Amino acid sequence: MLTCHGSGKTQPAFAEDALVRIRTQEAFHQHREPGAFRFSRTVSVHDRHGGARGECLRRPAADLRPARVAGTGLACEQSVIKRECGRLLLLLEQKQDEARQSEATDNRTAITMNADDEAAALALLKSPDLAARITDDLAACGVVGESTNLLTGYLAAVSRKLDKPLAVLIQSSSAAGKSSLMDAVLGLMPDEERVQYSAMTGQSLYYLGETSLQHKILAIAEEEGVRQAAYALKLLQSDGSLTIASTGKNEQSGELVTREYSVQGPVMLMLTTTAIDVDEELLNRCLVLTVNESREQTQAIHAMQRHGQTLEGLLAQSEKQYLTTLHQNAQRLLRPLKVVNPYAHQLTFLSDKTRTRRDHMKYLTLIQAVALLHQYQREVKRATHRGQVIEYTEVTKADIALATRLAHEVLGRTLDEMPPQTRKLLLLIQAMVREMAGRQQCLPGEVRFTRRDIRASTGWSDSQLKNHCVRLVEMEYLLLHGGSRGHLLHYELLWDGDNTQAPHLCGLPDVGELINAASKTEGSERKSASDGVRSGSGQGQVCPLSGTEQTAPGLTVQGPEPQPDGLNENAVNSDNPQAPHHTTAPHHHSDNHHNSAFAAAVTHG
Repeated sequence: MLTCHGSGKTQPAFAEDALVRIRTQEAFHQHREPGAFRFSRTVSVHDRHGGARGECLRRPAADLRPARVAGTGLACEQSVIKRECGRLLLLLEQKQDEARQSEATDNRTAITMNADDEAAALALLKSPDLAARITDDLAACGVVGESTNLLTGYLAAVSRKLDKPLAVLIQSSSAAGKSSLMDAVLGLMPDEERVQYSAMTGQSLYYLGETSLQHKILAIAEEEGVRQAAYALKLLQSDGSLTIASTGKNEQSGELVTREYSVQGPVMLMLTTTAIDVDEELLNRCLVLTVNESREQTQAIHAMQRHGQTLEGLLAQSEKQYLTTLHQNAQRLLRPLKVVNPYAHQLTFLSDKTRTRRDHMKYLTLIQAVALLHQYQREVKRATHRGQVIEYTEVTKADIALATRLAHEVLGRTLDEMPPQTRKLLLLIQAMVREMAGRQQCLPGEVRFTRRDIRASTGWSDSQLKNHCVRLVEMEYLLLHGGSRGHLLHYELLWDGDNTQAPHLCGLPDVGELINAASKTEGSERKSASDGVRSGSGQGQVCPLSGTEQTAPGLTVQGPEPQPDGLNENAVNSDNPQAPHHTTAPHHHSDNHHNSAFAAAVTHG
């Protein structure tokens, strides 16, 4: 309701074109309840000559009476009051949005660490067995097994601070524990650096705010909940930004205008799904993690659940809270540094498929994430190029070894021609067929079996078997017999592969040979340095660059000379952990360091 307090004199009616200005600064304050406003000061109404025509006390908009009541008190036209009240309500909505954004910003910036918490977080980041600490802490938080998946998911979450973060898709059957795996990894990330949704509409990503997702984790509970937004997710992952042109009303004139909305990345994606058929374009952008669905894993989960009901399990909950805070603080201390890989030209990767162009970048980004996680265990170097100071850390052979071990299992399954669950069923069918062939005393190729036989042997549901068996028939791993005119449908196993090999990705470098080659290179460099002869052949084998004798214009490097073996004092050297540090000739490594810094500036600058 608008209550008018005039001067008590007869006021002339406003002209129809009168300018009514309503002063609202400091005229209202926001209540604790969202969207509730109360005005504590008077609002002056002026005509076009600046003269005061009355003062109005504004109450909540929910009690607004018809404009004719206000028009009677102010001796003003109803159309003028309606227009100005509409502008006032728009202003209130704008102030409400600003208040919400300000509150969200305050919540993000209000997080601080005391000296003890910071020291504990630094001790964790400087731990020489940091990767093992991460898997042990995740296990202490209630996750059984899944060490490879947990460590890969953790490193993918760390990659949010890189220019090209990774994306993770956790795929499994229902109730296998994919959500527990995602929640365990996200729980160790800071709350202000992750955004979680259950579902998203097709246009929702475009209106999240320009920087609301930048260098953050976007986690979606189920991939099915974002199928409408799959196109936007793919663009955000590939291009690092989203832009849309949308039509809206102008606040002042009410006319339709075209506005541009942008969302800046990069952003790290984490999704889960139970679907077998996932969008191929989204799938080849992600690292696909599969949950262990074996009987032994189920028994281990049952034992963990029973342990949670004991006193030791109750105490473990307190330990989980401590570990969560510890890792969140450690993540807050990580800096978004550039990463330089001096061994990049010595790496190899599978190249028989076009999609490996993306998978190769996943492998390189995984190496970068390992190096970024260990930034407090090595020196942060600086290079100045064209007036810009670039801070970076370098990849070591230990980083490559860890990333290669994870890539063999994760990318080895990702590049498989069939989904992991289908591959698992194929192996179970093969074991069943061999057992049946032994009982029937015949060859495995002569065994005929039904879907009921598979169900009895594996314990899988009939709905699962239908989808996977259809896929195996289409891919010619199974052959159909009968099934028409009421005849029983039988299958024949056509595949006779070896199921004893662990997941392996062909084309990855042999880390042992990489270390030996680097050791030989280091020895040749030391010999050249001792003879006083300048030689570039040794370093050229590790990182061959065209024009290595040229120095980038305007490039200066700060910090001590780089170590040729790429290992720091906290890393493990398999040859001789107790060996003293040797320094090569400074004039020889200076040029090589110029080249590596220039490559970093060109690649990441």
